[in-house]
Amino acid sequence: MNSLESSSESQPQSLREWLLSEAPTSRRQARMGSFYQGWLALKSNNLTMIGLGILLFLLFVALFAPVLAPADPFAQNLSNRLQPPGSEGHLLGTDSLGRDILSRLIYGSRITLYIVTLVALIAPVLGLFVGTVAGYLGGWVDSILMRITDIFLAFPRLVLALAFVAALGAGIENAVIAISLTAWPPYARIARAETLTIRRADYISAVQLQGAGPLRIISKHIWPLCISSLIVRVALDMAGIILAAAGLGFLGLGAQPPSPEWGAMISEGRKFLLDFWWVATIPGLAIFMVSLGFNLLGDGLRDVLDPKDSGDA
Repeated sequence: MNSLESSSESQPQSLREWLLSEAPTSRRQARMGSFYQGWLALKSNNLTMIGLGILLFLLFVALFAPVLAPADPFAQNLSNRLQPPGSEGHLLGTDSLGRDILSRLIYGSRITLYIVTLVALIAPVLGLFVGTVAGYLGGWVDSILMRITDIFLAFPRLVLALAFVAALGAGIENAVIAISLTAWPPYARIARAETLTIRRADYISAVQLQGAGPLRIISKHIWPLCISSLIVRVALDMAGIILAAAGLGFLGLGAQPPSPEWGAMISEGRKFLLDFWWVATIPGLAIFMVSLGFNLLGDGLRDVLDPKDSGDA
């Protein structure tokens, strides 16, 4: 009997059992187990999986654009202009210059991901830094930083982005900077609120007694606890960022012609909307689908990373 028990105990655990263990034996096991449980929660939400599938498809299209695009997105053929979807090998039709809309849509996904990625790297980091510094130091530092934040929040995001682009000049990089400068205040507010609840905790006092300075406390002990809330906010804000980028492109202040940016494609197609609806409608549907994917994924991440919000709802 003892030999059977010892042999069963010596059998290696499966990976699933190791990840779902209620008594992890290492920090690595606890962290990976937390990630795995979060993934199981996400996977149980069908709408979240639809959103994730849309974004993975967008990433696939952007990575393999040269292979997937049936034609050169910049090649013009005026004799073949404004062809309807499905005609002469053009699955989604052609635009006013005879360029293949499907190819331009595929290459435009790269620009969309480029803008979203840069804004997602700049705005949350800036907001996290401002919010945690204001919340931890308090006093006049908090007052000054939060009043600056209030000034940015007082203006509609697109209007403020237009002002920055007008000052910086048209172009995709300047559009990214402008959108980032208008997107950081909500992250600062969230980070400040999280910091105010953390800075009086006992473990922060213990770290202070050990001689840790404000920079180390903020970067090592406060930032990691703010990340989950910021991830949820980033995922939910991506749709607004895409719309802001498309709005700048629509007004001619974002990516410049002949770049196949979706907002610029809509701007070009609006002149033919009544007679040749597909020129503007198809890139508009692409923006809608990607925005929907980010919103669905953001809702699922909120349920997993910030369950108190879903409980209150």
